[in-house]
Amino acid sequence: MRELGLLLPDWNLPASVRAVMTTREGGRSRGPYESFNLGAHVGDDDEAVHANRRRLAARLGLVREPAWLRQVHGATVVRAESVTEDTEADASWTDQPGVACVVMVADCLPVLLASRDGERVAAAHAGWRGLAAGVLEETVRALGGGELTAWLGPAIGPDRFEVGPEVREAFVARSPEHAQAFREGDGDRWLCDIYLLARRQLAALGVHDVHGGGFCTVTDPRFFSFRRDGVTGRMAALIWRE
Repeated sequence: MRELGLLLPDWNLPASVRAVMTTREGGRSRGPYESFNLGAHVGDDDEAVHANRRRLAARLGLVREPAWLRQVHGATVVRAESVTEDTEADASWTDQPGVACVVMVADCLPVLLASRDGERVAAAHAGWRGLAAGVLEETVRALGGGELTAWLGPAIGPDRFEVGPEVREAFVARSPEHAQAFREGDGDRWLCDIYLLARRQLAALGVHDVHGGGFCTVTDPRFFSFRRDGVTGRMAALIWRE
C-alpha cells in the first residue's frame, strides 16, 4: 500500500496545533473511490472506508475518533467533543486537547482555523452554500473571535468553478464587493473564485492571517473531485491541539 498523501498547512502557529489535509493516495478503496476515501456516505465499501479511517488515526497518532459530521451545506457549528454519528453540522470547534475537528470535501472548500495561542481550533466545510449561509461567520463566532489564523485547503479552482447567476446574486446581496470573485463565463454562467470569497469573508471578520489556496481539485489528480468525476470519494481536513 502506498504511503499516505498528506498536506500540511503552511502557517506559523504553536507546535501544539496539529493539522493535516488528506489526498486520495494511500488507502484501501477501489474503483471510483481509489484509494484513500474517507467518506462513508458515497457508496464505497464500508470496510474499506473504516480501514482508511483507522490508518489515518494511526498515522496521526489520534487517541480518539475524529468528530466526523453529517455535512448538510449549512452554517451550524458544534463543539467537536459533543459530536455523535447523527450530528448534522458543517463546522466544529474545540478548546480541548486530543479532540480532532474534521470536515470532508471533494471540491468544496475546507477551512481550518486556530487562535494564535493555539488554545482553540476549528474546521469548517465551506462550499458556496455554506459560505452564503454564513458558516465562516458562525465558526469565528464560536471561536470567540480574537487573533485567529486560517488555512484554505484544496477546492475547485476559479477557472473550473462554473455557477449560475443565482450563486453570484446570493453573494452580491451579502456584499457588493463579492462581485469581484466572479468572471463572466458562457451564456448566463459565471466563473467563481471560492478562495477569494472566503478570504473576503474572513477579512470582514477580522481574520487577516490567511494561508493556503491556489489548489484546484478538478485539475489536480491527487484530489477527489465531484465536479470532475460525479461518483468519487472524499478527502478530510483535520485540526486538533495536543
